[in-house]
Parts: sequence; C-alpha cells; structure tokens
Amino acid sequence: MAAQVKSKQRVEEHGEVFTNEREVNAMLDMVKQETERIDSRFLEPACGDGNFLSEVLRRKLAVVTERYGKSQLEYERYTFVAVSSIYGVDILQDNVEECRERLYGIVKNAYEQQFKDDCRPEVLDSIRYLLAKNILCGDALTLTTNNGEPIVFPEWSLVMGSKVKRRDFTFAALLNVSAEAPTFDMLDEIDQDEMGKIIPKPIKEYPMTSFLEVAKYE
Repeated sequence: MAAQVKSKQRVEEHGEVFTNEREVNAMLDMVKQETERIDSRFLEPACGDGNFLSEVLRRKLAVVTERYGKSQLEYERYTFVAVSSIYGVDILQDNVEECRERLYGIVKNAYEQQFKDDCRPEVLDSIRYLLAKNILCGDALTLTTNNGEPIVFPEWSLVMGSKVKRRDFTFAALLNVSAEAPTFDMLDEIDQDEMGKIIPKPIKEYPMTSFLEVAKYE
C-alpha cells in the first residue's frame, strides 16, 4: 500500500494526505459506468501524484483493450481519447510531475504489452504532450497556475478518423458554466444556446491535425 503522507511538513503546510487504493476504488465504483466510458471527462482538482486519475486511466484502458485490442491504429486512437479526457491540478510541482510520469507509465506499459515491438514512438510522444497540457500545477481554489496565470484546459475532440480538434478554455469559465452563475468578468468567455443554457467560449481554437502530431501545435 502506498504511503498516505509524504512528510509531516507537507501535511501542515498543504494539508496533503493521499487517498489509499481501497477508498479510491470504492469511490470510483459509485460512478463505475463513467469510469468505463473512454471519452468521459474526469478532473481531479487536488490530484496529488495521481491516485484517482491512475485508476480511472486503468479502467478506461481496459475498455480500449477489450474493444480495440485487435487493431493497433484503433487502439492507439482510443488510448489517445482515454488520456485526453483526464485532467488534474495540484499545487505542488513535484506531485504534478509524478502524476504525469505515473499516467504515462500506465499507458506505455499497456501499449507495450498489447503490441510489444510494434509500438510507435510518436504515439507515446503524443501521450506525453497530452499529459503536459492536462495535468497542471496551480491552485484549484484561485483558478490560477503557479505563475499566477488563469488555469487553461484544452478540450480534445477526435473527429474525421485520426484527426483531432483542440479548443482551450479557462478553468474559471468552465466552472461558471457548470454552476450556471457567471460573474460579470466572465461574460466574454460564455454564451447561451437557443434554450438559454450557458455554454463556454474557447479562448483559442486550433486547426485539426493528426492525433500523432498534436505536439506540433506549439
């Protein structure tokens, strides 16, 4: 069992206590259907080194393997979808780096087990890029990064076969949309559909590209 506390100082300064595996699985089992939907989005606002997100990813990848394990291209595409739907924020940079590496390792091991010597490095490069954009260092209470900038999350949509569309949204706008109570300074980042439902506006949109080339966005 992994340690729930890294140090007394971290507990005192940041309230950092990790959830153990038994509790993680018990809580995720309450939304079991969502954890097994490949494209269902999960956000952990205090992700630590990834106890919850790693288990969500394992469940998603099990479904990918079951459904698409006989086709390498399909497996790769839907592995991309599974990873792209997982988001995390943590206030400590070392946790963020550990979480990214942990999730990357889960994908890499599963991919290599499935296709052994046929794994394509560009697939793993895309996974690293996704994790760098989806797992961020910041404060989920202030909605800002460790540099004081607004937290921005990309939305990844697989369209037209292997093509991916990326749109970026501020975390603040997404939360206001979720709560349906936008503040005045968020009005330029939201809109309403025909039924009056509040929807977010992306702050940036990117041209479609292959899921193998998302790292070329920047």
